[in-house]
Amino acid sequence: MDTDFLDELKSFLGKKVHITIDRPMHSLHPEYGFVYEVNYGFVPDTLAPDKEEIDAYLLGVHEQVEFFDGICVAIMHRKDDQDDKLIVVPESYMGITDQEIVDSVFFQEKWFDSVLIR
Repeated sequence: MDTDFLDELKSFLGKKVHITIDRPMHSLHPEYGFVYEVNYGFVPDTLAPDKEEIDAYLLGVHEQVEFFDGICVAIMHRKDDQDDKLIVVPESYMGITDQEIVDSVFFQEKWFDSVLIR
């Protein structure tokens, strides 16, 4: 586990984050064919251990969007992979529970040993 990267991700918690959505909700994953049940994207101008930008799930927005400014309320930390994800929500959705987050991202996280960090 890259603890430096996890510490970097923790610095996003509680802060406003701008994300670009490259996998809108209801779209298919280009390689594995599963459906994205939520908007999914990345934080521009960042770098994760996979040499891509830091990924983010956007929860609480029930329509496809291209960009979003929201609050990072959690991190989905993958214990068996180096591709942790930020959990971003609109300010009006800050009361989202841990179980609601886990349920919302299960469509992809079910293949990983993930733990939610608040």
